[in-house]
Amino acid sequence: MTGPEAPVLTGADAEDLWDNAPCGYLSARPDGTIVRVNATLLNWLGYRAEELIGRRFSDLLTAGGRLYHETHYAPLLRMQSEVREIALDLVAADGSRLPVLVNSTLRAGPDGATGIRTTVFDARSRRAYERELLRARQEADAERERLAQLSRTLQETLLPPGLPEVPGLRSAGYYRASPTEMIGGDFYDLFPVSPGRWAFFIGDVCGKGAEAAVLTSLARYTLRAAVVQQPDSGSVLRTLNAVLLQNYRAPEGRFCTVLFGLIEPDDDGFRVELAAGGHPPALRIAADGAVHPLETPGGQLLGVFPDAYVTTVGTRLGPGDALFVYTDGLIEARDPRGELVGEGWLASAASGFAGLDADAIVDRLGRLLSDLDEGVTDDTAALVLTVPR
Repeated sequence: MTGPEAPVLTGADAEDLWDNAPCGYLSARPDGTIVRVNATLLNWLGYRAEELIGRRFSDLLTAGGRLYHETHYAPLLRMQSEVREIALDLVAADGSRLPVLVNSTLRAGPDGATGIRTTVFDARSRRAYERELLRARQEADAERERLAQLSRTLQETLLPPGLPEVPGLRSAGYYRASPTEMIGGDFYDLFPVSPGRWAFFIGDVCGKGAEAAVLTSLARYTLRAAVVQQPDSGSVLRTLNAVLLQNYRAPEGRFCTVLFGLIEPDDDGFRVELAAGGHPPALRIAADGAVHPLETPGGQLLGVFPDAYVTTVGTRLGPGDALFVYTDGLIEARDPRGELVGEGWLASAASGFAGLDADAIVDRLGRLLSDLDEGVTDDTAALVLTVPR
């Protein structure tokens, strides 16, 4: 059993199909002179056939369209014998513009004469859709920029705008945002507690984004307030632990690691008391280049256990010495081979910081991390305190 045969078009049917097709048709000589145009295109443009026959197709284009026709459209047609889906604007009889998509072929007719056959598709709906799409994209870009600006502003509020002057001490902070997050969870600060006594801290909250920012803000202000009431650094961290447990309960529990220090003048240097809750150890960089990790073993995360164990350690900074505290984003960076740089890499780099002041150390650290480039995947913070020689 065979399917129905295709209907045979008579001459009248073929003529009607040409004239009233759902797209515009026109035939032109190789130089673009129009020799025939169908009723559909005439109706779209508001012309009579005799007004277009004898004119060149490029005459129907806008000024920009004519330039494109001469520099791209016509040369491509001559080289390839066809062009497809060229977006142009045709100028109607009343001066309005009709967005169209044009396909043209250069081929020989039955009589052997070469000519250009062109189909023209009404692209008004498509152009409107493209404008809507562009508008939506522009609005999305503006919204992303607004969000990025808001995030930058919020991040700036979570870090001190500047560090105070401490007589006999130099200080500098460093922060590098995560490449994938606009708001990180690392924070640090240095501030006076009483005459001749200063406090500093560095921490890292779990998570990123707005929720991390809320926890960071709570931790910063709790630490600042607690040190006024508490006699030592360990008590300050225990207070923070209690506040975190009170404000964040499982399963929404939030936690952080913190290194908190108190610093006081001591003859030609400074005494330092440190307390750690699950945070990487501080590094004391001696004037001779020796690097001494100030270990605080057993210190637990804050905001997890009701009686979190906090460890303390003391040290002294003399002329030429430096104290370097940091977040784990620094030692969790990866080298060009994809391996974690770790504490050994940091200790080796820190030995090269000997004798430098705080600003120079931060500058050197920035260059080291820039060399690692994409190997730094987490936000990273550091605080440096140095005693001039």
